Amino acid sequence: MKTIAIDSRKLLVSALIAATLAGGSQAFAATPASTTVQGHEVQASEYASFLKDKYSIALTAGLTKGEFLSAFAEALKAQPAEKPHTFTDLAASDPLYQDAAALYALGVITADTVSAGQRLSAINAVQIAVKAAGLKELAYTYPSSKTAAALAKVKLKPEWLGTTAAQEVAAAIDTGLLPSSYFKEIKLKGSASRELAEVLIGQTITVQGLYKHYLGYASDADIYAKLQDAFAQSDIIQSPELQAVVDAALERNIVTGYNLKDSRYEANFVDGLSLIYGHSDLRHALQLIGLLRSEGIDAKVQFEPKTSAFIYLKEWGEPGVSDLYTVKQIANGNYIEYAKEYDIAFEFANAADKQRFDGIVAAYAKKNEDGQKGLLYGSWWQPLYYSLTELPGYKKITNNKIEHGHYYAQSFSLQSSSQAVAAGFREIDPAVSVISYDFWTDVPFFNYLNGESK
Repeated sequence: MKTIAIDSRKLLVSALIAATLAGGSQAFAATPASTTVQGHEVQASEYASFLKDKYSIALTAGLTKGEFLSAFAEALKAQPAEKPHTFTDLAASDPLYQDAAALYALGVITADTVSAGQRLSAINAVQIAVKAAGLKELAYTYPSSKTAAALAKVKLKPEWLGTTAAQEVAAAIDTGLLPSSYFKEIKLKGSASRELAEVLIGQTITVQGLYKHYLGYASDADIYAKLQDAFAQSDIIQSPELQAVVDAALERNIVTGYNLKDSRYEANFVDGLSLIYGHSDLRHALQLIGLLRSEGIDAKVQFEPKTSAFIYLKEWGEPGVSDLYTVKQIANGNYIEYAKEYDIAFEFANAADKQRFDGIVAAYAKKNEDGQKGLLYGSWWQPLYYSLTELPGYKKITNNKIEHGHYYAQSFSLQSSSQAVAAGFREIDPAVSVISYDFWTDVPFFNYLNGESK
């Protein structure tokens, strides 16, 4: 495999981001069945979509307490309990037992009875959510007057529930874990609707940091400042354990480039509504956000720091020093350059807006000739953006990824080259575990992997 030399360092970094062997918008609607996150209304259906996409959880109408607990255990990624627990109404052979025991160990279930087959009550659902969200200690600080004031919002009296239950419901109300649009469901003998259950799970995993991660929306007034801050606070990523493998792969020409990323910044968006766009220049990202707004498209926006590595040839001259890159000289006199870049993850309001993105980039952020006018600042010959779900007109390629802790290195390749890349990584380090999966990229980057620099 040959490294493809391109006439601009910035373009080279863009194209080698991970290379190896080679209509209208729809606003996020505010509905009664919704809650507010970062100033935008989150519908119960959005939580439901997330739970189905990430955990294959699909709650049913008239759900039981057992179904709710099982969904909670899955969403919380609850690990099996180290010590078994004996429930008076749930045998160890029951399919729900492992989830119940795990939740008991976490302090979410606090009794020796589960009542799995009972219809889930709204009040009990709130109590479970408070404990699962890690808010019970806050709840138990509530004096009677504060508890009564909160419960008045749902027309309940503390003595109807008992001290502990009253405090838990009060804390859910005050913290927003229970959105005001669901106050009407909180009745003494009221059953929990499917929507309430979805929202309580969604709100809980948000508190626990297990939901989506994003700076805000493209439509937010402060989104540009947030992007500026995120870029300024990001650094060149270093992971010696990973770089020992992928740098050797660069030197041996197994790959022509790779990325280093940090999983703690991943957006965790719903795959069918999201894509990732990579670049190196912040001004380009700011203009891209403005472009989407001008086209009537809103989307959640997450900044994911990234470092791209590639071979810098000695005949290009001294690489110099910059806050945006660093270099390491290798045995043949060339260098490995590590460049500060980023991915912007977008989650669109609907699938139609996601599909529109390709045409917008092609028109305003895809360079086709030298000196071309009417493009965003820093537009690339071969822009890179991709989706984990199939999109019309996109091409399927493969990611070859290795991990160490929360860092990972990845190198993109043609599907036909993936096995060779993985084998090359394992030849360098037989202990390495290579994760390979297919995804869909824009045509220009696919063409780059096939050897086209423009």
